[in-house]
Amino acid sequence: MLSERLIVGLRRWERRGGRERREKGVERPYLLWKWLLLSSAIGLVAGLGAIAFFEAIHLASAFFLGVLIGYRPPDPTGEGSTVWAPLWGAARPWLLPLVTTGGGLLAGLIVFLWAPEAEGHGTDAAIAAFHQGRPIRARVPLIKLVASAITIGSGGSGGREGPAAQISAGFGSLLATLLHLEAHERRLAIATGIGAGIGAIFRAPLGGAVLAAEILYKDDLEVEALLPALIASIVGYSVFGAFSGWSPIFAVPANLAFSSPLQLLWYGLLGVGCGLVGRAYATGFYGLTALFHRLPLPRWLKPALGGLLVGLIGLAVPQVLGMGYGWVQLWMQAGLSAWPLWVLLALPFLKILATGLSIGSGGSGGIFGPGMVIGAAVGAAFWRLLSPLVPGIPAVPAPFVIVAMMALFGGIAHAPLAVMLMVAEMTGNLSLLAPAMLAVGVAVLTVGEQSIYSSQLKTRADSPAHRRRWAFPLLSLLRVRQALLPPEPVLSSDLSLSQAESLLREWKIDSAAVIDEQGAWLGRLTLAQVLAVEASERERRRVTELLESRQALAVAPTDPLDQVLAMLVDQRYDWLPVVEERAGSRRLLGYVSARSILRAYQAARTAPVPSAEPGPEPEPFASSLLVQAGTGRESGQGLSGEG
Repeated sequence: MLSERLIVGLRRWERRGGRERREKGVERPYLLWKWLLLSSAIGLVAGLGAIAFFEAIHLASAFFLGVLIGYRPPDPTGEGSTVWAPLWGAARPWLLPLVTTGGGLLAGLIVFLWAPEAEGHGTDAAIAAFHQGRPIRARVPLIKLVASAITIGSGGSGGREGPAAQISAGFGSLLATLLHLEAHERRLAIATGIGAGIGAIFRAPLGGAVLAAEILYKDDLEVEALLPALIASIVGYSVFGAFSGWSPIFAVPANLAFSSPLQLLWYGLLGVGCGLVGRAYATGFYGLTALFHRLPLPRWLKPALGGLLVGLIGLAVPQVLGMGYGWVQLWMQAGLSAWPLWVLLALPFLKILATGLSIGSGGSGGIFGPGMVIGAAVGAAFWRLLSPLVPGIPAVPAPFVIVAMMALFGGIAHAPLAVMLMVAEMTGNLSLLAPAMLAVGVAVLTVGEQSIYSSQLKTRADSPAHRRRWAFPLLSLLRVRQALLPPEPVLSSDLSLSQAESLLREWKIDSAAVIDEQGAWLGRLTLAQVLAVEASERERRRVTELLESRQALAVAPTDPLDQVLAMLVDQRYDWLPVVEERAGSRRLLGYVSARSILRAYQAARTAPVPSAEPGPEPEPFASSLLVQAGTGRESGQGLSGEG
């Protein structure tokens, strides 16, 4: 009952703020409080979801790798013990291919029986949901959590960020459905969930918030998502930190400060290497994904085949199993010099292969985490290769490992700023940002247009979320008053429904505005509403009885036309009233329709550019469009059939 009352209350608050909903930013008081509540709720679920997923992975790993095989991979310092023993020192190492096969089979059955859209990496699915504006089914986050925990816990190569992002993004989508939020608000809730989930489970709230705005596009930012994502990410991080602790995931050696400008050369070369390996990561992952899609096998069986191959690789190189963060912790230490060089050189490519087999086959998990492990392996191999040959190389591999993590995934994900901030928060070290900026910049240039996220679009102009706005960029400069139509015809509020029906049929329109005797706008009445009332009651019932708060939606003469056009399409209206606040009432000035907007747009396009020669200040070229947009309108034109 309490949850139902909360939803009803929020819906009423949503309706009361109808006029402020036209402003898409979150700076206005009503919208600020609204998104403070929504973002806090999304962040709370993100933190709780991160806890549940974190524990599910550890339980699955303890059973599949610990109980069945007797093997325990190392953990990063902030999440456990870095102590480890060789796989072949375990009780039953030969069971590894069977365990990874069984984990893949179980995850495949769960995904393809109950939520096929939960296959693959969840971040990409959340990005696609943002651009397409579609809701995320409520069951998907739960299926994603269980299937990913089984895939990763049984040894599959995957990351935990994708499911964490999809849990909170799915809740944001569910919240938008329950509260009947508009399409752009649903998108904001999904983007906010992406940032909150990733920021919480990586203990990187600032990086997660920036990622919510940066990861949606290759060359653009969804700036509007920053503030809600900051709130949600902080809340999610606080909830998860209260459970798991506040220390960074990785412990790094002291005195890692950048102090030698000559080392910039090596960091630049490291950026080139990370960019090339990043391209190999995207090409290899999607190549294996396409290969598995072409295999003539049931979809639920393909993750088992991928798991079998990963288990066979893991028998020789166990570093490819699971998330791999414990190995990143070990690669930061001076003991890396004892590792065979061939292992370090092969690890980035073996990890790419294992990730493609685990996730590209239809398994469930993220590709963010493996990307950073691949980058760390590149940095470790780079240090191991140069340290005995080149003077001036850092004494420990940690600087190269950290910077390579930033460069490789920041480049191939087209999220350089967010990934730099995240890795800095995950390591608790900001002293390497200067060389990291160089390496990441070089990696981005090396990667080019290629991306690890197939749903990522180039700019906002390419996204359906902004298509109407960017298809007519001039509309954002024009105002409603420049597309205004005369305020006729109208219905008086004291008319009976039968009288209103006769007038609507006479005017041959489907709807009309309703005003009171002072000319104040009350709402709209449609012919369908009238016909829904029994014919015998239409004479005694009045027009005002059928008006609803949602139908009181109106625009102001100063509103930009791109937003008004979006409202017409989102609300499926043929026209909207233009009102002006006067003495506490909303006086009807006229109408605006899709046709009048297009007339104003065409007139603005063909209007002469004002001369730059000295003289009296010319009237703004669009100010004369009122007459052009409104000429030739007959009674009823624009109120029917113009949408």
